Amino acid sequence: MAFDVAAESYARFMGRFAEPLADQLVELVGARAGQTALDVGCGPGTVTERLVRELGAGSVAAIDPSPPFVEAARGRCPGADVREGTAEHLPFEGSAVDLSVAQLVVHFMADPVVGLREMARVTRAGGTVAACVWDYAGERAPLSTFWHAARELDPGAVDESALAGAREGHLAALFREAGLDDPWSGELTVTSSYAGYDEWWEPYTLGVGPAGDYVAGLDPDARDALSARCRELLPRGPFELTATAWTVIARL
Repeated sequence: MAFDVAAESYARFMGRFAEPLADQLVELVGARAGQTALDVGCGPGTVTERLVRELGAGSVAAIDPSPPFVEAARGRCPGADVREGTAEHLPFEGSAVDLSVAQLVVHFMADPVVGLREMARVTRAGGTVAACVWDYAGERAPLSTFWHAARELDPGAVDESALAGAREGHLAALFREAGLDDPWSGELTVTSSYAGYDEWWEPYTLGVGPAGDYVAGLDPDARDALSARCRELLPRGPFELTATAWTVIARL
């Protein structure tokens, strides 16, 4: 998976959606002074920064497998405990934090059930485990137009709709399989504005995530055809796109 990329590339690709989503997620979990928190799959520190604002840097830990993202998160959140590692092997003691949060991460975990189980392990009794994943299967993700066009031109294209948690009810099912009973399920929706098509398309050429991998693997003619089809599907001139994430919260 192409996430060993510069933090700036990720920010241009997904940040315009991930940033407002993080505002909503951190508000929803009810982070408040006096608590401690862990941001699992922190990326360049989008959720981490918001947790630091609420709890203070000394009360926040974060982890991500991408070295460039870890470096970016450390720079963005000085004083927070930011480590390189995976959700399936969290290097923290049991019952270490009050909140564990995974934004736009579960579908990229090597084993989502183990990752969620690890999040529950490090969260103390009475604490909260929360996660969200874009609704790829319902075509309400930021990348839905891209993958729609890709499948039209290449029926063999493998999009992100079958990934863990990316369809209705599946993220909650993963929580239950991980031993997190009676989770709350809902949706979070955000909107981003674009000055025009070029601003929308350019981040897909930066090699970020499955979509970036897909574009990088196309020959020039196929890439131009995909871009042209995406242009046809999107509004002309300035436009907005709305994206919705399945969101699940479990109280321990």
